Amino acid sequence: MASNGKTLHQTQVVLIPFPAQGHLNQLLHLSRHILSHNIPVHYVGTATHIRQATVRDHNSISNIHFHHFEVPPFVSPPPNPNNPETDFPCHLLPSFEASSHLREPVRNLLQSLSSQAKRVIVIHDSLMASVAQDATNMPNVENYTFHSTCAFTTFVYYWEVMGRPSVEGFQVSEIPSLEGCFPPQFIDFITAQYEFHQFNDGNIYNTSRAIEGPYIEFLERIGGSKKICALGPFNPLAIEKKDSKTRHTCLEWLHKQEPNSVMYVSFGTTTSLTVEQIEEIATGLEQSKQKFIWVLRDADKGDIFDGNGTKWYELPNGFEERVKGIGLIVRDWAPQLEILSHTSTGGFMSHCGWNSCLESITMGVPILAWPVHSDQPRNSVLITEVLKVGLVVKDWAQRNVLVSASVVENAVRRLMKTKEGDDMRDRAVRLKNAIHRSKDEGGVSRMEMSSFIDHIIN
Repeated sequence: MASNGKTLHQTQVVLIPFPAQGHLNQLLHLSRHILSHNIPVHYVGTATHIRQATVRDHNSISNIHFHHFEVPPFVSPPPNPNNPETDFPCHLLPSFEASSHLREPVRNLLQSLSSQAKRVIVIHDSLMASVAQDATNMPNVENYTFHSTCAFTTFVYYWEVMGRPSVEGFQVSEIPSLEGCFPPQFIDFITAQYEFHQFNDGNIYNTSRAIEGPYIEFLERIGGSKKICALGPFNPLAIEKKDSKTRHTCLEWLHKQEPNSVMYVSFGTTTSLTVEQIEEIATGLEQSKQKFIWVLRDADKGDIFDGNGTKWYELPNGFEERVKGIGLIVRDWAPQLEILSHTSTGGFMSHCGWNSCLESITMGVPILAWPVHSDQPRNSVLITEVLKVGLVVKDWAQRNVLVSASVVENAVRRLMKTKEGDDMRDRAVRLKNAIHRSKDEGGVSRMEMSSFIDHIIN
């Protein structure tokens, strides 16, 4: 019984995502997994970013408790593809800074839930640790840090800090430098968040031991008594077929293509390309003579609803007419999981954000790696050198060099039309099958999720 005489309810889970699409999306998927065990879930954020997460998600969210909290107004400038210092989305920094003002409403929510529930479990994005810091001082609250990138990238960070010790089975030609990954202002932001990680009760990754076992085990060895949970992949592994009225038009087009014949091209929600780079990609795709779907949208703004619209990228003169029937340009929100799960999709040219990597692997599709910023250069090493389900298009050491049309053309042909590409597709399908087995009854991911759920409700 609670001290006020009320009966305490069961465990309540509070998820605190970072306000960028790849982070919002992962914790929304995790919300569903937790909810499927009849555990109440509270998803916290600014009104703008909760709206963003839900508008772009077409799965059931009816039972999640959304908490739309106000933060001070923030500017929402357009992205700048011509920043000479970095390709990081610096235009989002004001929205990131504004999110740090969620600390007080989150504390109030946790205090309220803590007085009504037997136990409160907080799962906060690693970049929202300062917002969740008050959880540490509440007696019936446990606090977990969610890492939105792969275990491999975290492993590489610690491996370098430890002086690059010998690790069995770990051999890569070169680890990309962190130079150019983040602007100084964001490094300061990260550093301020990481100070609070020492107070957490454990760490959660959206990955599976089926693909990253050695790196999770390494993190467990150096993490002491703190719990490390590999609960992923969070994204659905089976995609429901929608009727033709609600299907995106690109899927109708995909239905008419041969198996493994289409290259899917998308650089995620935080990448801005220069006019020159778009022209080279367009020319390379056209010259490759391979079928493609190219999602050509500007990067998200801090507030995607601010009414000024997104920039319409210009393509080379006559390009869309010339590639009619071969290529499709998508300028709106694309159903990425449905595209990747389609039998006609045979490759994915990607920025290597972890969401996209994991979605591609779970659908058995190999990747043409084109890292842009953040964790992407190191994620691309996992894809191309460790798992061997991808080829490098943009070498991080040459990150300031325009990728030429001939490089794009050759990479596309290499993946789509050679035995090497076929072998990568076979490996990708084997990884997909291993992940699916890991989520089945008795599988390692299924057991890990069950163990976590048992822990938080008992």
